[in-house]
Parts: sequence; C-alpha cells; structure tokens
Amino acid sequence: MGVSGCGKSTLGALLAEALDCTFLEGDSFHAPEAVAKMRAGQALTDEDRWPWLDRLGAAAVASVLERGRVVVACSALRLAYRDRLRAAIGAGAHFVLLETSRENLFARLENRPGHYMPASLLDSQLATLEVPLDGEQAVVLASEQPPEFLRDTVLRRLSSD
Repeated sequence: MGVSGCGKSTLGALLAEALDCTFLEGDSFHAPEAVAKMRAGQALTDEDRWPWLDRLGAAAVASVLERGRVVVACSALRLAYRDRLRAAIGAGAHFVLLETSRENLFARLENRPGHYMPASLLDSQLATLEVPLDGEQAVVLASEQPPEFLRDTVLRRLSSD
C-alpha cells in the first residue's frame, strides 16, 4: 500500500514470485471513468473508490480460494479502505506501507511514462494517507531500500506472524 510511485507494484511482484502466488495490480481494477478522471488530474472520491475496492477484494478472495494466498498492490490510503479490503479478504490480510519523501515520489512519477496517474495528484494522495494503526497487522518500510531487501523484510515478517 501507499501513494502512487512508492514501489507497490515492484515489491508486490517480487513477493508474489517468492510466495508462488497470484499478484493483483490494483490499478487494473479501476473503472474506465476513474482512470479518465485521474488522467485529467482529478482526485478520486470515496464514491469512486468503493466499487474499485470491492472488485479488488473479490478478486483477492478468488485468488486465495484458488491458490491459498495472494499479493495485492493497492494504495489503501485510508483506514476505511483497508477495513473494506479486510472485510472482503478476511482476518489474514496484512498490509505493507511503503514510504518515501515527496521529492522521491515526485521524481518517480515524472519518470513513469504512459501511466495515467499524473504527478499533480501526489499531494492529494499524501493528504489522504492515514498511516496504519498499531493493531492493523501492518508494517511500514522505507521504499528507498532495494526491492529485494524490502521483499526479504516482508517475508521475514510474515514468517514470524
């Protein structure tokens, strides 16, 4: 989880490979209208996000039923969004927040050609972000670390839970 450009997709793909499970890219579950809205520089509202989270949660459940586990890359910026995903997926859902500086995020977004999420929406995402609470089964990691280090840290955390 985290704002756009933090490294969710990179870490998610590495984790799914290590865990031999399905990787779901949350961006691919957005409605075309939501993608158009973001591409136009408009932030999504909760009304835009609820159906997206529901589609993503349903796909995650289907993957868990099929393969036993799943890795999902999703912004999940607010507690309410994470709670919605937990309600769909179940109590075993864990979250990893990837954090980095606004400057690093902006540079990453500016160097990501072809993605619909413009750097102009970064500040609205940062304003929306609610850091996970202690009881949320979440870990916060600095995304400046190499992706393989982040993967190994998450795997160690999962094996200790």
